[in-house]
Amino acid sequence: MQSDDLRSAIRSIPNFPKPGILFRDISPLLESGELFHRTIDLLATECGRSTPSKIIGLDARGFIFGGALAYKLGTGFVPIRKKGKLPFRTLSQSYELEYGAAEFEIHEDSLTSLDSVIIVDDLLATGGTAGAAIQLVEKLGARVLKVLFVLELTGLGGRERLAPTEFSSLMTFPA
Repeated sequence: MQSDDLRSAIRSIPNFPKPGILFRDISPLLESGELFHRTIDLLATECGRSTPSKIIGLDARGFIFGGALAYKLGTGFVPIRKKGKLPFRTLSQSYELEYGAAEFEIHEDSLTSLDSVIIVDDLLATGGTAGAAIQLVEKLGARVLKVLFVLELTGLGGRERLAPTEFSSLMTFPA
C-alpha cells in the first residue's frame, strides 16, 4: 500500500548513521498529528480480521507505532528491547543489521502458548530485527499472525528473510 501524503513526510538523510547509508527519517511523519493518526489507522486496517492478544513493538521506533496500535485495538503491548534494557528475566536472540549486529531480549513471562501476536516496527530492511523478534515470540510458544512495517527498503532481502511469515508495509522505498 502506497500513500503519497505519508511518503512525502519521510525525510531522506544521506550517510547516516555511517557513509553509504541513506537513512529514512520518520520524524516529520510523527510530528504531524494528522499523518501519525492516519498511519496508525492504516496499520490497524492492515491487521485485517486478525485478533491479536498482544502487539509486539521493536526497540525503539516500533514502540511508537506498536504502542499506539495496541491502544487502538484494545490489546496489550509487549516491548522487545535491545540487550540489557529489560529488568526481569529474559530470553535473547542475536541478529544482523544492514550495518552491524545486535541482540534483542523479551521478558520470559510476556507471552504464552495462548498468545497470538502482531509484530510492529518502523522499517523493514534486511529482515534481521523482525526475524529475531519472530524467533523470540516462537521460543515463548506464541504465534505470530503478521508483521507490520511503516516503510520497507526494497532490494535488501527483507521480504525473502521473513517468508513464510505474513507481513505488510504501508510504503516502499528503494534501498
